[in-house]
Formats: sequence, C-alpha cells, structure tokens
Amino acid sequence: MKDAVEKAGILIEALPYIKKFYGKTVVIKYGGHAMVNDDLKQAVINDVILMKLIGINPVIVHGGGPEITEMLNRLNIPSQFVAGCRVTDPATMEIVEMVLVGKINKEIVALINRNGGKAVGLSGKDANLIQAVKKMGKSVDSEGNHSMQDIGFVGDVKKINPEILQTVINQGYIPVVAPVGVGEEGESYNINADYVAGEVAAALNADKMILLTDVEGIFEDYSDKTTLISELKLAQVEQKIASGTISGGMIPKVECCVQAIEKGVNSTHILDGRIPHSILLEIFTDKGIGTMVVK
Repeated sequence: MKDAVEKAGILIEALPYIKKFYGKTVVIKYGGHAMVNDDLKQAVINDVILMKLIGINPVIVHGGGPEITEMLNRLNIPSQFVAGCRVTDPATMEIVEMVLVGKINKEIVALINRNGGKAVGLSGKDANLIQAVKKMGKSVDSEGNHSMQDIGFVGDVKKINPEILQTVINQGYIPVVAPVGVGEEGESYNINADYVAGEVAAALNADKMILLTDVEGIFEDYSDKTTLISELKLAQVEQKIASGTISGGMIPKVECCVQAIEKGVNSTHILDGRIPHSILLEIFTDKGIGTMVVK
C-alpha cells in the first residue's frame, strides 16, 4: 500500500505540469550516451511516448557523430576536424547521410513504433524541411591567427519549413528529424544537430527545447559538483564564456539555447542523458535537473 500511495503522490506532483504543457511542443535533441546504452535508449523512448500520450507534442532531432566515425573507420575513410566541425568531402557526405538518415533515424522510429508510439522519420530533404547554406570553418594557427577554411558539405540552417512537421504532429505522430540539410541545388549538407534542434524549436514556436548531453549541466567549477548552475539568464552567458565557466563543446550548446530563446522559445534545458528518465524529471517534477537557460 505504501508504494501505491507514493506512486499516487508522484502523479499528483506531475498533474500541474501536465496541465501546463498540454498541447505544447517540446523539441528534444537526442544524442550522447543515451543513444548508445540500451537501457537509457529505452528510457528516452518511453519518456517521449508518455509525453505524446498525455497531450504534449515531442519532436526529436538526433545526432550521430560517433556512429559516423565508426562507419568511416570501417571504410578506411579518415576523419578530419576543423574547430569541431567534421571536414565533409563528397565521399564523407555520402556516408554521413547514409548513417544519419538510413540507419540511426530509422532505428529510432522503429523503436518508438515497437513500444506503442507512432513515429515518422524525416531528413532536411523531406518537403525542404531544413534549407541549408554552406558553412566555412574557422581555423587557428600556432600563433593564434584566425582564417576561414573550406570544410566541404558542412552547412548552417538557412530556413526551417515547419509545415511538414506540423502536419505529422497534427496526425498524431512523433517526428524524428535527421540533421541533414538541403542546398539550393539539391545537395546535402551535414549540420550540427544542436543548431538544427534550436532552429526547429523556434520555427514551431516550441515551449521548451531540451539538449540531452553527457554532463550534468553547467558548473561554476567543474571539479566541484555542488556548483551546478540550475538557471542561467541570457545576460549572464557572455560573461560565463569569457570567464571560462562555459567552454569547449558546451559553448555551441549554450549558443544554440540563446538563439532559440531569442527567436521565441520559452525555455531551454541542458540535461544529463545518462540519468534514466531525465526528460520526465525535468518536465514533471518540482525540482527539475540540469541547467535551464532562460531569457
């Protein structure tokens, strides 16, 4: 009986949040360890299906960098990076598209469908969902001089066409988006999934954007786990980057959050995807987890 009462208490705690987010859109950037570990993968899928069943509209945008690297290694195609961007020649782009669209995207869709949800997989080429422009890489030499470098078929988002996403959502499906954009000549572009998630969230007027990562959030001091920053305001971001509190791979994630908020998304969240059901803990509990970036 005690366990049953505790479960009822959890449901009651979640009730105001269910009311608050009913009918709202939540964009989830799915990546990191949660895409690799089977138990975590199952937890994420269950969270997304539950959200849909109680009236929230989840949209998944997924990455796939490690899987792309693994496939390139198997084919003896070397990987090269400039300022964190994968140099993407035509042969590499072919593999990127094959892995992201043909493999990872369909695996996520199949897993959702197998667990009682309804999902549809999309890439940026479907209905011109992600219109892209070529991105140049910023390289720095040993003396600290900056220069621009051609890094191939790496893109930035020019425009999101939300119509296909809204159609899929309205028909009761969960959209699963691969971050492959399309150029003016129909060419494919490899785009950072964080930025795609931010632009998709803005185009859909999403209430929330969630970035699943392999860290607990942003810390004032990463060696001291008691210094987690639970809420970060836009006005604080530049100072935190300048001081080094936000550095490395966290910078593009925070920049993505900033851009999404500036374009109308209410709140953005950097969560530890290694924690089972981290999405539900953030959305449906009083305390929440991770770092929330707000206006």
